Amino acid sequence: MLQKFKKIDFVVVTVLVMLMIISVTSLYSVTIGSADWDGYHIKMLIFYIAGFIAFFGMSLLDYRVLIKHATYIYIGGLLLLVYVMFFGATLNGSKGWINLGFTSLQPAEMFKLVLIIFLTFILVKKNKSQLSFIRDVIPVGFLAFIPFVLVMGINDLGNALSYVIILMGLLWIGNVKLSHALIGLVLVAGTAFGGIQAYIHYHDEITAFMKEGSRSHWLDRIDPWLMPETTDNAGAGYHTHNAKLAIASGGMTGEGFMQGTSVQSGRVPYTYSDSIFVQIAEEYGFIGSSVLLLLYFILIHRMILISLESRERAGPFLIIGIVSMFLYQIFENIGMFIGLMPLTGITLPFISYGGTSLVISMASLGVAMSVKLHGREIDEDMPDPHAHRSTVAKQA
Repeated sequence: MLQKFKKIDFVVVTVLVMLMIISVTSLYSVTIGSADWDGYHIKMLIFYIAGFIAFFGMSLLDYRVLIKHATYIYIGGLLLLVYVMFFGATLNGSKGWINLGFTSLQPAEMFKLVLIIFLTFILVKKNKSQLSFIRDVIPVGFLAFIPFVLVMGINDLGNALSYVIILMGLLWIGNVKLSHALIGLVLVAGTAFGGIQAYIHYHDEITAFMKEGSRSHWLDRIDPWLMPETTDNAGAGYHTHNAKLAIASGGMTGEGFMQGTSVQSGRVPYTYSDSIFVQIAEEYGFIGSSVLLLLYFILIHRMILISLESRERAGPFLIIGIVSMFLYQIFENIGMFIGLMPLTGITLPFISYGGTSLVISMASLGVAMSVKLHGREIDEDMPDPHAHRSTVAKQA
């Protein structure tokens, strides 16, 4: 075990420590002295300790153990999602939390890693040169659609969309036919464009329909993105408008630690959670934001290098799923505050306050590190992706 521990990529560990410092100091800046949130930076430090335990634990565990028990992990994850639909605690409009007393658990966050493990198990088991649309793509898509529907049922659009992105990433590395991929992209793009145009042109009718039931929260997410001129001064439009002003006011070097006018005055809500990037941009400016993005780039680059070194199929599948998850979260979280994406309530990985989100992100990196530690060991139950190369060489 000590020999494996020495093989851990300590560049990744160093980046994680730097992200921890950014997170804790940012939380200190926006919560110190607050009646409701004071001390969140200490709680986040405790979450990071648990996260590092999860990271090193998953690193030393052979990831193929997870693959072999993927079906049970998937079923267990679905049961948790069903549980929160009926008995979950509601927080920020999402009924997706299990109250454990000392902390809260968010199964929708956990299921991202569960889905990556299970879809990897399914796709590796098929072991085909190209995926068949009827026999492969549709069944795999259905397996991702089940948790998507469950999570949409608890009003968690951000995590539900992450399942779609994970599915797309894994189907791509699973060697889906190019024609099928193009058709899928055209259908998605066409549906999105048509939906946006319909929402804009029939906004009054859609608004009336949404407000009749319990669906008005969707208006708070979509209106500030597509129709900011229709939003009021007290809802989500106020949130996104002030977030843009705060990011712009940061300039090149920022207003300084604990000097952000908008975030310190409370004009930007949830700066300890979803909106924490606004605090970084306002107080540390373009340079501080760029440093954060550079740290994310290093993490993703190191994971891709690990996938290229793996000698069997499951490792790269796991890593591409994890990379897809992180890229979506980073793009969505930052994009929704600069007008590129709708508000979805997604956290910024490793920075936003939240125990479940952080520990799952750290555990996911641990799975990627396990591929580095164990991925060069050929498992007899797993096909060697490079075997065909030696066969071709012999024939030559």
